[in-house]
Amino acid sequence: MPLRHPMPFSLTGVLRDALPLLPPALSGQLERLAERLTGLAWLNREYASTPELDEADFIRHVLDLLQIDYRVSNEARIPATGPLLVVANHPFGAIEGVILAEIMGRVRPDVRILANGLLQRIPELSQRFIGVDVFGGAAAAQRNGAPMRQALRWLKDGGALVVFPAGEVAHFDPLQLRVAEPRWQRGIGRLIQASGATLLPIGIEGRNSLLFQAAGLLHPRLRTLLLARQMLNKRGQCLQLHVGRPIPAKRLKGITDAAELIEHLRLRCEMLRQHRDEEAAGLPGLENPQWQPLIEAEPGALLAREVANLPSEQLLVDGGEMRVYQARAPQIPHLLREIGRLREQTFRAVGEGTGRSCDLDLYDNYYTHLFIWHETQQEVVGAYRLGRADDILAHYGKKGLYSHSLFRYRTRLLTQINPAIELGRSFVRQAYQRSFSPLMLLWKGIGQYIAQNPRYKILFGPVSISQSYQDDSQRLLIEYLLASHSRPELGRLVKARRPFRSQQWLSRLCRSSPTAMGNLDAVSDLLTQLEPDGKGIPILLKQYLKLGGQLLAFNVDRDFNNAVDGLIMVDLTATDPKVLQRYMGEAAESFLAWHAVQKTEDGGQKSEDRILRRYATD
Repeated sequence: MPLRHPMPFSLTGVLRDALPLLPPALSGQLERLAERLTGLAWLNREYASTPELDEADFIRHVLDLLQIDYRVSNEARIPATGPLLVVANHPFGAIEGVILAEIMGRVRPDVRILANGLLQRIPELSQRFIGVDVFGGAAAAQRNGAPMRQALRWLKDGGALVVFPAGEVAHFDPLQLRVAEPRWQRGIGRLIQASGATLLPIGIEGRNSLLFQAAGLLHPRLRTLLLARQMLNKRGQCLQLHVGRPIPAKRLKGITDAAELIEHLRLRCEMLRQHRDEEAAGLPGLENPQWQPLIEAEPGALLAREVANLPSEQLLVDGGEMRVYQARAPQIPHLLREIGRLREQTFRAVGEGTGRSCDLDLYDNYYTHLFIWHETQQEVVGAYRLGRADDILAHYGKKGLYSHSLFRYRTRLLTQINPAIELGRSFVRQAYQRSFSPLMLLWKGIGQYIAQNPRYKILFGPVSISQSYQDDSQRLLIEYLLASHSRPELGRLVKARRPFRSQQWLSRLCRSSPTAMGNLDAVSDLLTQLEPDGKGIPILLKQYLKLGGQLLAFNVDRDFNNAVDGLIMVDLTATDPKVLQRYMGEAAESFLAWHAVQKTEDGGQKSEDRILRRYATD
């Protein structure tokens, strides 16, 4: 059959141009041998015998010919209209560009792909691809100016564009001892900023063969010669692609540096690439056959009587219909049972919970209970449990602290942070979770409790990352907290009883992206991308971080449906005064003044230290 087009993958003349002193006959023989070894000869023959096809049919013909299938998760996330810039990792070389041309073409007929200019040699694809020189160097940068301007115009006109910001295929990096992409190009970050387009990250699983990786160690150009062979060796495979959530341009306006922006997007794509299918993973079941049925709710009138009998000074915050009180167990026996029931009900809804019919324990007998009471509805809205650590240590020792059941404390740590208040077992009833007001009220209650007991400047206790978060989301969040909100010098003084174990690939990835991992909002966006229901950082954890919270350790709580507990510590004297005033009101100023005076009077502190050393023994 006669050739329809010149052979697009021919090496004819390549050696002759590179080695002009080589005899023409020998250079021709070597070129033909190289074509056979690299798979280019096979591609040329198959292309020559391909019937005349339009672009979409040609792409499908290529994939059928190579016997390459693919599976794409969350294709419905691809926006059908408006300027769109798709960023993807680059694991193979050419085939991912062909696959993305088909996937995107189904939703966006206006899509263009910024990729290796060699693909434009194929007439059927010449209009779909915007070719760039991917081989680097000053000359390449100059030649790429025109296609980059073309790409920007395309986006400004409302089109869709696919880019591979790495510029070259992922390959073995001897410094990292793994297959990785080079640092993504800052120029793509500038293109994103200039375009104002919606961003769509896509993660592609897989990597090229061991031969490809080894060849690159000898010379980078050997990798290039093997790219066609790498496309052929995918025969019979099903490649996996994961579409992330679209990111409106305004969401990333806070990242003004192009390098930081592209690093953030690289982390997103890498998380997608490593992530298991979100749709298959789903959410954890909200019912567990081993859980006991919840106890019956306590009558509202009975609870109201207990609240009415509390001394007036135990009212901490009067919020109209909702009021915050503090009480001890003997004062509120029925209300405490209701708190235990609501704790368990609320925690089960997010994949936590003890599995018992009522979440109460021995610690409830001597801890203080801070709760919101709804006067009209005659019901508990939410609650917190507070324990004065110095008093507890004096009466019960370390074992008297609930958090000691999760973490082993060195005496030095407890001596250093006391006097302190342990917080925990917080919840807001499900019907009230749509509003931030109940949590705000609880924290105002804590603020007033501190104002009445100003010697307590340290808050500490476990904060949960529930099983409603997928494994990779938990790991990402913990890596971020360790990198940006931790106290290593204090962390050495505490040990989790069942330490949380991260994964090496994620730890390495986060270390290689320090800028992207240093931004709370950016990490929350990453979680939103990974979670099927789009949730970000847990609200309570975010609240602690706003107060200046620092994480010391992480434990997996077997008694709480394997939730991950972070041991958090907040020094209220180091909290932003404006934030502190939001919860303590006018008392914030006197609280800070009280501690300023205490710094100059250490006699009393030495006495407290002696008490703590006596009772907080190892």
